[in-house]
Amino acid sequence: MIKYVPEMTSVVLEEIPDRVTLAVDISNCQGSCVGCHSPFLRKDVGEELTSEIIDALVRDNFGVNCFLFLGEGRDREALLSLSAHIRSRFPGLETALYSGREEVEPEIWEGFDYVKVGPYRPECGPLNTRTTNQRLYYHGEDITSRFWRLPK
Repeated sequence: MIKYVPEMTSVVLEEIPDRVTLAVDISNCQGSCVGCHSPFLRKDVGEELTSEIIDALVRDNFGVNCFLFLGEGRDREALLSLSAHIRSRFPGLETALYSGREEVEPEIWEGFDYVKVGPYRPECGPLNTRTTNQRLYYHGEDITSRFWRLPK
């Protein structure tokens, strides 16, 4: 079972380049990043995220073209099943996963269009800094540099 926090669900423009993204915060986070902005997501909080809820979220947020799972939870099979549901039910709606792990399994790479890996390390900075340890991939291609802005 995957749980999400409904009141944190929002449409965002900067998490995935060139996408209008529906971002859903997933609880039961496996990470313990120093400086985590939502440490309460390490706990078993929120409500079960089902295919019916996903259908309603997508329907209620017309115009999104990416569905982002902000975290993996602890049930990989359920997570992959939800991503597969999105891909089959909403052709053209891409799926994204922000994982705080250094590496993810092949089925994760296959189950999502975008995959972000790497725990947040304050000394390295977030994705929009050239020193970041985190990486965002699109179908296996590292697109992290798309977050870096030219110096002023």
